[in-house]
Parts: sequence; C-alpha cells; structure tokens
Amino acid sequence: MSIRLYFDEDAQARAVAHNLQLRGVDVTIAVDEGCAGFPDDEQLDYATEQGRVICTCNLRDFIPLHTRYVTQGKAHGGIILIHQQRFSIGDQVLRLLRLMKAKSADDMQNNIEFLSNW
Repeated sequence: MSIRLYFDEDAQARAVAHNLQLRGVDVTIAVDEGCAGFPDDEQLDYATEQGRVICTCNLRDFIPLHTRYVTQGKAHGGIILIHQQRFSIGDQVLRLLRLMKAKSADDMQNNIEFLSNW
C-alpha cells in the first residue's frame, strides 16, 4: 500500500503538501484536519489512526517519542523527520517522492526515516 502523509504544524507544510498533491500524493496537514496545537503524541496517534505517516521538522521531540512508543510496544504509522533548514521546499518534495517510491506504508510501520537519507 502507498504511503499516505500527514504533516504536523510547520511553516512550510502547506507548500510541500500542495506540491505533493499536484503529483498525486495523498497528503494532509494538521491545520486542515483541525489538529493544530495538539501535543506531539496526539499528532502521531491521529496520523496513525488515519493510516498516515507523520512528517515533522520536530526532531528533538519525535525521536524520543518514537523510542517511547517502541519501548512501550505502542504502534505508530511511521515518522519522517525533515531538517527544514537543510532543504528547500522543492528538495523536500523530491526526497519525499523518492522515499515513497522505495517504501510502502507497511515498511513505515513503527519506523522512523530521516529525509536527509533520501
């Protein structure tokens, strides 16, 4: 199954999501889902409930959150970590498309990927 994306709150999320949508990707953002301001664990839980992989620039909080979920045996749909300052909107789109071509939604279950690797 193809990866479906969910972006948490981020200044560039709307632009990246729009560019991905133009390329046929199923993507949504927290603001459009009414999830703006939700804590990180609720964002991850919401993405998982919706069958989506969360994309975030919040490395500081989501790496320990992933570790906590794995340690507690709690499932999540996957996390893609983006170093926003390192990549332009276009670079983010291209890297996400590359990752999505190589990985399935099943591959992302309970896993974390760094966009910098793609």
